[in-house]
Amino acid sequence: MSGADRINVAVVGLGKMGVSHLAIANATQGLKVTAVCDSFALLGNMVEKHCGLTYIPEYAEAIAQPGLQAVIIATPTRFHDSMIREALARGLHVFCEKPLTLSAAVSDELAGEGVRRGLVCQAGYHNRFVGTFAEAKRLLASGAIGKVRHVHAESYGPVVLKPVGKTWRSQSSEGGGCLYDYAAHPINLMNWYVGRPVECIGADLTKQYSADVEDAVYANLRFHDGVTGQVSVNWSDETMRKMTTRITVWGDEGKISADRQELQVYLKGDPPPGYNKGWTVRYITDLTPPIGYYLRGEEYSAQMEGFAAAAAASSSDYVNDFRSAAETDYTLELIRARAFAEPPAAAAMGTPLPAPRQRGLLARVLGR
Repeated sequence: MSGADRINVAVVGLGKMGVSHLAIANATQGLKVTAVCDSFALLGNMVEKHCGLTYIPEYAEAIAQPGLQAVIIATPTRFHDSMIREALARGLHVFCEKPLTLSAAVSDELAGEGVRRGLVCQAGYHNRFVGTFAEAKRLLASGAIGKVRHVHAESYGPVVLKPVGKTWRSQSSEGGGCLYDYAAHPINLMNWYVGRPVECIGADLTKQYSADVEDAVYANLRFHDGVTGQVSVNWSDETMRKMTTRITVWGDEGKISADRQELQVYLKGDPPPGYNKGWTVRYITDLTPPIGYYLRGEEYSAQMEGFAAAAAASSSDYVNDFRSAAETDYTLELIRARAFAEPPAAAAMGTPLPAPRQRGLLARVLGR
């Protein structure tokens, strides 16, 4: 592909994910990185020196480059809203890391603005590009397990194993914490499979090492058509070597369970092609389409290739649009509101939640 056929893109934010996206975008056939942007000048100057890319410290200047067509945003979540608005106002396609914003209503508004302007707006929920999770979605859409009854989303990992100093991950105002920074991943898959919940009927956000944010998330959800769901997430699990995510879905005609490595399917009735009645196990190596460049996992390159293709065609058909990210932000707000018994801001996107159940006199006296 010639340079004239590539999408000119700036990468904003040079933390862990930003550097990963930079490396992948720089190697993606349909993209051409024209500049990087970060408030940390030492890091930006090093990238400019060793990678031959222009470093621009100011965001407004970075997205004002002549010929720029897209931006990749990998900053702390609290900056996403204003940065996305500025990018859309300039007619730029946007790839933004998850979660989209700290307000479901704002995320929904940004999704609508992107559609109105005919721009590609994709969120970085990479698990939707994992072969096992994508195949689970295909099976559910085909009705392979009949009417869905229950879904369980879980994720565990060794992120916070001791008291830590102030970082954006340790501050709720920055978009950190286990709920927004970690649980968002399995919850996004849950939304992909069964849609947006209508109610959170119970939630606990528990602290083990962190002071300002939670280290574990446990919640019970209700979805449309009687589907129930559970979330179980803990980023202070030292038994895990790295983040492990699993989704299990029960239906009238079977069960599907998927993680990053394998897909386990139990079917009662006539199986679709490639599956048996009873148990079938399929592995990620058989379910992963080829990619042009590998770093960390095929899904990270696949999502960037998808963004490049959609932006080149100004397509409205792509994985992880902002509307789907707004559904996840809505779910996060429902859980947080129930855990803290607060009126949920997420109600602005749909039917308000019922008020928290009133505690009895004895419970109030005993402080329960």
